[in-house]
Amino acid sequence: MVDLTEQEKAAIAAALKPVAEIMAEIGWPTRLNELSEQQVLTLIEAAVGGFQDAMHTTARNDIPEIPF
Repeated sequence: MVDLTEQEKAAIAAALKPVAEIMAEIGWPTRLNELSEQQVLTLIEAAVGGFQDAMHTTARNDIPEIPF
């Protein structure tokens, strides 16, 4: 198991929204084994993209202002 930082945990939580939007399009009652390969790839892209976007946003906010 990986020890996630608080920033990573927050990014995972932020990735829930884009994944939920894709699942709403697919249909929540759909079982995972009923998903097409393309649907699975889309879910993965949404999860990874949401995670990366949140990490980038947090990283930009953590950059200290240069004092000169």
